[in-house]
Amino acid sequence: MRDVFQQELAEVQERLVDIANHVVVSIEAAVRAFGDSNVQLAEQVIATDPIIDDKASSLDELAINIIARQSPVARDLRITVSALRISASLERMGDLARHIALLARYRFPLNVVPDSLAPTFAEMGAKDIEIAKLLRDLLETQDLAIAEQIEQADEIVDQLHRDVFAHVLGTEWQGAAHTTVDATLASRYHERFADHGVSIAKKVKYLATGDWVGDEDPHPEMAPEPVQPASPDQG
Repeated sequence: MRDVFQQELAEVQERLVDIANHVVVSIEAAVRAFGDSNVQLAEQVIATDPIIDDKASSLDELAINIIARQSPVARDLRITVSALRISASLERMGDLARHIALLARYRFPLNVVPDSLAPTFAEMGAKDIEIAKLLRDLLETQDLAIAEQIEQADEIVDQLHRDVFAHVLGTEWQGAAHTTVDATLASRYHERFADHGVSIAKKVKYLATGDWVGDEDPHPEMAPEPVQPASPDQG
C-alpha cells in the first residue's frame, strides 16, 4: 500500500508539471497574440483553455481521493493539500492568459495598446513567460533557488504594472476611454499572472521547509472576465 501511495504522490507532481507546461504554451501564445494582433493565436489560446481547466479538475479529484483513501499525515498531507491550491493557481493563470488573448481578439486588426505602451507590455509579457517557465521547472525539481528567481521577476512585473498606470494617468496621455480601459485591464492581467506564480512558489517553499510565510495578497480578487469593449469611435 505504501508503494501505491508513493506512486500516487509522484503522479500528483507529474500532473502539476503537465498543467504548468500547458500554461507556458498558453501565455506564450497570448503574449504573441497581444503584441502582434494575431487573431489566430488568440483563438488558439481561448479554445485550449478548457484543457487546462479539465486537467486541474482531474488533479483535484486525484488529490481528494488520496486524502480520503490514504489519510496522509505530516509532509504527505502537505503535498496533497498544496496540490489542490497549486492546481487552482495554475488554472487561474490559464484563465488570465485567455483574458489577454480575448483583448487581442476584440481589438483585431488593431493593437490593444498604443505604440507608447507597446515596449512596456512587451517586457511585461516576456517576464510572464519567464515566470511560467521557471514555475514549470520549480514544480519538477523543487529547487528553491528557482522560487527566488520567480519572486525577483514578479517584482519587475509589479514595477511595469505601476508604470502603465502612471502613464495612463499622466497629463500627456491622450488615449480614448476604451484605450485606457484596455491598457489597465491588460496590465492587471499580466500582473495577476505573475502574482499567481509567486503564490505557487511560496507553496513549494512550504513543502520543502514546513514554514508558511503567507501569500503576497491576502485578499486576491477574481480578475474580471473581459466584456465586449466599446468600438473605437465610441471613445
